[in-house]
Amino acid sequence: MSKLSHVDESGAANMVDVGDKPVTQREARAAGTIRMAPETLDMILAGEHPKGDVLATARIAGIMAAKKTHELIPLCHSLNLSSVKVWLTPRADRDGIDIESRCRLSANTGVEMEALTAVSVAALTLYDMCKAVDRGMVIDNTRLLEKQGGRSGHWQSSEAQ
Repeated sequence: MSKLSHVDESGAANMVDVGDKPVTQREARAAGTIRMAPETLDMILAGEHPKGDVLATARIAGIMAAKKTHELIPLCHSLNLSSVKVWLTPRADRDGIDIESRCRLSANTGVEMEALTAVSVAALTLYDMCKAVDRGMVIDNTRLLEKQGGRSGHWQSSEAQ
């Protein structure tokens, strides 16, 4: 079994020292879903939500969250992201919105947490903006799809292949 990188020999949590790792081009993609009533989705897509453009707000929230991941997740490094993209796609079965993010940078540590944070906060923003009309929304299946760069190289989930 692999040793946890954020835990020292005594069991104390510590920030990993990445200072000696080489700087490489890194990228991570993450995804998730927010499920909602078809009527809620219709309202969003028709631009009839009283709070305004729900999808644009969620996209911006996801981008902003990726940039602040180090403030939200203990022991994460502050990263100078070169690109953050967030896509929100209505599901064909009309039961929600699929969310995907991609984060890129040149650094000596990975960018997976930033991609996952972007998806999570975009979903939470959708929930917050729509909860007055649909409290039964469900955020689910948040996961890493792919990561590239660094010592461990390329990893891809079976669904991303």
